[in-house]
Amino acid sequence: MEDAKLAVVTGASSGIGRELAKLCAKDGYDLIVVADEPAIRQAAEAFQSHNVTVEAVEADLSTEDGADRLIAAIGDRPIDLLFLNAGRGLGRGFVDQDWAQVRRVIDTNVTGTVYLARQLGERMVRNGRGRILFTGSIAGFMPGTFQAVYNGTKAFIDSFAVALRHELRDSGVTVTVLMPGATQTRFFERADMMDTKVGTAEKDNPADVARDGYDAMMAGEQQVISGWKNKLQVAAAHVTPAGALAEQHRGMAEPGSAAKG
Repeated sequence: MEDAKLAVVTGASSGIGRELAKLCAKDGYDLIVVADEPAIRQAAEAFQSHNVTVEAVEADLSTEDGADRLIAAIGDRPIDLLFLNAGRGLGRGFVDQDWAQVRRVIDTNVTGTVYLARQLGERMVRNGRGRILFTGSIAGFMPGTFQAVYNGTKAFIDSFAVALRHELRDSGVTVTVLMPGATQTRFFERADMMDTKVGTAEKDNPADVARDGYDAMMAGEQQVISGWKNKLQVAAAHVTPAGALAEQHRGMAEPGSAAKG
C-alpha cells in the first residue's frame, strides 16, 4: 500500500532495536529493519506476524556503503518514524584496544548515525513530517574509564540529538533522544566486558527501555532517561566533579571488577 506508514529501525536484530521494531509492527507500521548480521532476517520474520510488510537489510552502518544500502532500500518512500539505534561498545583500556575496533565504534555510533540523520532527516524535513529517535545513553553524562571511546560517542549523540531537535522545531519533524542505562542485551558480551561489575550486574529489560523511548518519541518529547535508578544517576552526575565520576566508572568497568564484588 502506497499510503502505509513506514518505520525504519537500525540495529534491529536484537536488544532495544528489536523491541522498538516490535512496537512499530504492533502499531501497524511497515518496517525496514537493518543490522550488520544475518540475524536481522530472522527478526524480520518475527515482525511479519503482526501483518505488516517488513524488509530486512543486512548492512554495516559503520561504513558509508552500508548506510547507502539502507537508503537505497528505503527508496523514495516517506519515513514516518526513524530510529537511529545501531551502536557498538568496547571495553578495556584505550591504549590496549585494537584500533580497527575503536574506529568501528566511532564510525557506527557517530559517523554512520550522523550520516543517516543528515540524508534521511533532510528528506523528512522536505516532506514536512516525521519523528526521529536517537538511542543515546546515560553513559554520555560521565567520563567512561575503561569505556572511554563508547562514553565519548554517547556524549556526542546525547548533545547532537537535542541540538538537531531545536534546529528542526518548526519543520514538522520531531527529534527525541532515549538515554538508557545498562540494559540486558548482547552489548557487554560484544564489548568484551563480561569480567566487569557492570557486565555481570542486573540490568534493565530492553522491552521496558524501548517502550519508554517509543512513548516519548510519539509524544514529541525532547528526551527520556529510562528507569528511575538511571534518572538518579544522571541527577547526581550533574553535581559530581568529573574526576569523581571517572573513578566511579572505573569501579564498574575496570577489567576484573566483577570478581571484586
